Amino acid sequence: MKKIIKLTLAVTCVMFSTSLFAQKFARINMQEIVMAMPEFEQMQKDVEAFSKELGEQLEAIQVEFNNKFAEYQKNRESLSESVRNLKEQELQSLQQRYTDFQQIAQNDLEKKQAELFQPIHQKAMDAVKKISAAGGYTAVFDTTVQALAYYNESTVVDIAPAVRAELKIPEKPATEAAAPAAK
Repeated sequence: MKKIIKLTLAVTCVMFSTSLFAQKFARINMQEIVMAMPEFEQMQKDVEAFSKELGEQLEAIQVEFNNKFAEYQKNRESLSESVRNLKEQELQSLQQRYTDFQQIAQNDLEKKQAELFQPIHQKAMDAVKKISAAGGYTAVFDTTVQALAYYNESTVVDIAPAVRAELKIPEKPATEAAAPAAK
């Protein structure tokens, strides 16, 4: 009976130690992958167009304010005190409307950016999950965030080429890849 227990214990220890060493780890720079996706470029164009539209609306409010202010300055001396007060209130209201719209526009721009970015990020994450599952990786570290104090690059596989292939993103030419390192 003791021999069976010892044998079972020995087999369990061997299985545990080999499973510990069988773990595979990978790394990827998610920011680089996402920024290389064609959808990201389209997102940037859409955000830029939305931003331009908001900027034009802000500019329209500013032009309205400037015109009314110039008219007020020109006619100020000839206006009665009550009309002058009314015009000043109107200018303050326009100025407040500009400030409010500026804040709303900033929030809308951030929401639009997040709304457009989410499916792109999800597509990249799905590709990472697919490649990681197919490769049998225990964990994949995102090197963008620099959360790990140290990892041995030669033992942690870079799955970026496989993810790029999954997302049909062309590999960067060697000159492009070397350019950021030269800075």
